[in-house]
Amino acid sequence: MDTTPIINNFKSEEYQINMGPQHPATHGVLRLLLTIDGEIIKRVEPDLGYIHRSIEKMCERDSYQQIVHLTDRMDYLSSHINNEAVCLTVENALQLEIPERVKVIRTIIAELTRIASHTLWWGVMGMDVGALTTYFYGFRDREMINDIFEETCGARLTMNYNIPGGLMFDIHPNFVKRTKEFIAHFKTKLPEYDLLLSNNIIFRKRMEGIGILTKEDAISFGASGPVGRASGYSCDVRKHHSYSAYDKVKFNEILKTEGDTYARYQVRILEMWESLSIIEQLIDNIPEGEFFAKTNTVIKLPEGEFYQKVETARGELGVYIVSTGTKNPYRMKFRSPGFSNLSLLNHIAVGGKIGDLVATMATLDLVIPDIDR
Repeated sequence: MDTTPIINNFKSEEYQINMGPQHPATHGVLRLLLTIDGEIIKRVEPDLGYIHRSIEKMCERDSYQQIVHLTDRMDYLSSHINNEAVCLTVENALQLEIPERVKVIRTIIAELTRIASHTLWWGVMGMDVGALTTYFYGFRDREMINDIFEETCGARLTMNYNIPGGLMFDIHPNFVKRTKEFIAHFKTKLPEYDLLLSNNIIFRKRMEGIGILTKEDAISFGASGPVGRASGYSCDVRKHHSYSAYDKVKFNEILKTEGDTYARYQVRILEMWESLSIIEQLIDNIPEGEFFAKTNTVIKLPEGEFYQKVETARGELGVYIVSTGTKNPYRMKFRSPGFSNLSLLNHIAVGGKIGDLVATMATLDLVIPDIDR
């Protein structure tokens, strides 16, 4: 019997490739430097700076009213919620009493914004993994929300509807009617999302058990939003640090424990049902009254440090202001959810295949201008 050993001349060698910035899944503004061995990922290094605008430095020269309009150029898919975060920080610093009408309207539009963001994410995420049809379904439903926004404030994306003290102007007479029509429509369409993608066997094979993030790691990396909650980390700002009209509604904080790519997907789908519930509870109970509280033309915050956090579609957005008593902040800092969520990409991608990276990154729902400010 021949027992001559077989000599294996194959050798393993690591090499580096660029994913982005010219890549459909990175949307032209994010570069990932990948170190791979064959198909296996050894390291993921995000390279930012392609869309940096020094927004926080720009805030130091602007008035507090002007700063509001800068924030929707960060996470442009949560523009209303970003605007609200700055307004809440200023209002709390001034100890303003905000009309109940304003609080309810802000909350309704914030949840419409969340649904609009999630439908866009769902459509693009499906397209990233090869399901082109989701793009058309998601944008079909999102258009109805954008039409409501346009009729309300004249803008479809960067809204600038919030101002310190309240709203730019009152809601349109058709607002309640059109919002109810959207709720009735979306309740029949959201189950289609599950039929088309959620329960698709090929899709689930690509998602389940991929990019696992444990609860402990989610906390360590500062993950928030659907990314944190998919790992069992209870971090919904609306629940734990209620603001606007969230203390007047009942809703569930969606939690999963698997921590994989599919769990992050499920959290966002189920969150859209909760957003519909919140809107339904408020839409027939908008109080009468003023849509703003009077403020000085030139707003000056008292000396001190002020912080407010809100729950955007991507997670916890924090606004930190250092004031010296002038009409401009001395320092301004935003705690963006995307930065923390991007920082954990290397942790969950290493050891996986390069073909799974697009799906893993899609469920982090990164909006790069929110990170690269």
